[in-house]
Amino acid sequence: MKKRKYIVIGYGWRTDFYIRAAQQLPELFEVTARVVRTPERAKTLEKATTDLEAAVRTAPDFAVLCVPRQAAGPYLERLASLEIPVLCETPPAEDISGLNRLWRLADEKKMKIQVAEQYFFWPLYEAVARIIRDGVIGEAQMAMLSAVHGYHAMNLFRRLLGIGFENCRIHGESFPTSFVKTEDRGGFDYAGRMIRTQREVATLAFDNGKTAIYDFMGEQYNSVIRTRRLNIQGTRGEINDFTVRFLNERNEGAEGMIRRVDRGVLGNSGWYHLGMQFQDRFVYKNPLAPVRQNDDELAVAQCLIGMGEYLDSGKAFSSLRDALQDTYLSFVTEQAVAQGITIRTEDQDWV
Repeated sequence: MKKRKYIVIGYGWRTDFYIRAAQQLPELFEVTARVVRTPERAKTLEKATTDLEAAVRTAPDFAVLCVPRQAAGPYLERLASLEIPVLCETPPAEDISGLNRLWRLADEKKMKIQVAEQYFFWPLYEAVARIIRDGVIGEAQMAMLSAVHGYHAMNLFRRLLGIGFENCRIHGESFPTSFVKTEDRGGFDYAGRMIRTQREVATLAFDNGKTAIYDFMGEQYNSVIRTRRLNIQGTRGEINDFTVRFLNERNEGAEGMIRRVDRGVLGNSGWYHLGMQFQDRFVYKNPLAPVRQNDDELAVAQCLIGMGEYLDSGKAFSSLRDALQDTYLSFVTEQAVAQGITIRTEDQDWV
């Protein structure tokens, strides 16, 4: 696999994943420069500068853009003028009109751009997608997801249900709830403090007859008592988290488990994720084993690999067009949830 060089634009928790990828896989990735906003911050970081043009002179294959939405537009325009391909962390727009402006800019400038939508590369979701593709549960018709928010959830819905750019009817509501805080990015909280949040629930009824049910609260990402849930219903079975119920070739009811296989558990060898098994076969094998990475680090590395393959072949792994559709659906869902109303989506410029 060809080694890829890139610059990272931005600073923060998510940006660090792209830095770690190069540290964990130095034979595959190299960060040639980092671009940050202030000279003070640049002095504290390796290979950092405030000068985008100086970073580009390090001859990267592409740039990873990982900045707040309101700051992304100017960077995209400059990168387009410099003819630097972009792996963009988020479709950088704050509203629907901004999404359409971004599409017109990318189209006009013929930008080489992909979006780092990593959740589909998580081992569990890759395994679920493989089981669906293999026809184990028949045609997937309905999905319920309580795991990730916004455009991340919309991307998983569209990929797992085979949704293209069909319009849909979205109804949303929000409900107050409370529970004990357990953990956040800073670590575990043992104080037993009660927190209040909102639980967002929405249904998306697509014109092709398929349905998605979105159920999420912000604290869910880190909570150990509000876990992630997934249910995919097909014409011949369903996937419920790690359990698969289906009809066999004789139309008899059968059941199997998706089993996670990690090396180094109850042993003295180094830990790493090997893959996901269903029945007697692997439905996902970690292409980066035996590197020690958590699921999100593995998925981000897959985005970087996908970006390199896109530059070589032109084959998109996460196109701007798809990412704009995901984000558009998330914006409409947010509006429906906030107002407790039903909204019908409409074709946008990229459709």
